[in-house]
Amino acid sequence: MFLHSNRRIHALVHVICLALLVFSLIERQARHGAGPDGKIPGLYVGRPARPTGRLILDAFARLRLIPATGDQPARIPRPGPLQQHLFDILGVDRTQPS
Repeated sequence: MFLHSNRRIHALVHVICLALLVFSLIERQARHGAGPDGKIPGLYVGRPARPTGRLILDAFARLRLIPATGDQPARIPRPGPLQQHLFDILGVDRTQPS
């Protein structure tokens, strides 16, 4: 990757660090809320798995977001049971995604 100035390099490093921080915090919160055995059923195909950032984001990859229009706020329609469980663990209200 070619960046034209030191300021852009500095900005890119900050963005990468923030993304890694968010990734780590999602994983930490999910592991904290996973229960006594530390595993979430349905997260990995065929067996309960310990939550990792990658598995959590893969589970959320199939979600849709309906953007806000007029007087209606943005919303996530009908998440699956695993996705709703992850929302509950992470403390996210799917009716208020923004």
